[in-house]
Amino acid sequence: MSVFHPSHLMMRLPNALPGAVALNLRRRWTIALFIGFLTLSTAIQAEVPRATVETRSAPLVSVADGRRLAPDMARIVARGELVVAMAGMDTPPFFYLRDGRLVGLEVEMANELARELQVAVRFNRQAQSFNEVIDLVARQEADVGISKLSRTLARAQQVRFSEPYLRLKHALAFNRLALAQLAMDRPVQRVVRDFGGTLGVIANSSFADFAAHHFPQANIQTYPNWSEAVRAVRTGEIIGVYRDEFEIKRLLKSDPTASLTLRTVTLTDLEDTLSIAVGVDDPVLLDVVNLFLAQRVSKLDIDKVLHADTHSR
Repeated sequence: MSVFHPSHLMMRLPNALPGAVALNLRRRWTIALFIGFLTLSTAIQAEVPRATVETRSAPLVSVADGRRLAPDMARIVARGELVVAMAGMDTPPFFYLRDGRLVGLEVEMANELARELQVAVRFNRQAQSFNEVIDLVARQEADVGISKLSRTLARAQQVRFSEPYLRLKHALAFNRLALAQLAMDRPVQRVVRDFGGTLGVIANSSFADFAAHHFPQANIQTYPNWSEAVRAVRTGEIIGVYRDEFEIKRLLKSDPTASLTLRTVTLTDLEDTLSIAVGVDDPVLLDVVNLFLAQRVSKLDIDKVLHADTHSR
């Protein structure tokens, strides 16, 4: 059994002191660094909210009547008018001139929207094609585009689109004789799906894009307007024309003899959605337009459009 003696402690103490001092210094440095880190973190956290508040811009804009509105809405209210891009050609019953006055289903829609915003309406009809209407909105030369505009992937890269206010099926009208020569003994449905003949569309229209996508084997011929395309299919210059079901049904309704030379086909699985175009920097305006369309009592469908077309003549 060993016996503790004070002299033993005295002998060990000098050797233990350097290690204890070094350990103590390391602990002090560790504590000092930890305290410094906490101080710095607290200072940063205290500065972040302050910096955010100082650099944040005002989300709303005051207008003359005392209201505070989103910037895109304040722009329209301050101007006192809603600028609507609409194609320069007549497209009854959507928009057309009657006795020198602009009328139609979409003209009524634009007027109603302006009334809801408590401003006047001004129509910009510089566009000579449907794609040019999109360009006017994209260049901020109009607040909205209301012009029988179909939603396409290409257009959606330039503007925002509202929810659809009218849904129409895709349709075609074929020259009966030319279609029979092309089909031989094949069913018409198969000929249409694998169509490789000449197909007429309006230049710079949504159906020019749709034709390239849905009929890649067809020889696409563009025409400056619908009348020229219809003339071409009737004379056999082309085999078919491609547009929405309203225009195809309207073609037969306006001319009872057309069914003798033309055969129509409706594509029930392809849909043309008409929407209002809004600038990419106008998100609140888009929300307002969507709410306006959702709350609008007079919803459009193919029957109402055909009925309105009868009264537009």
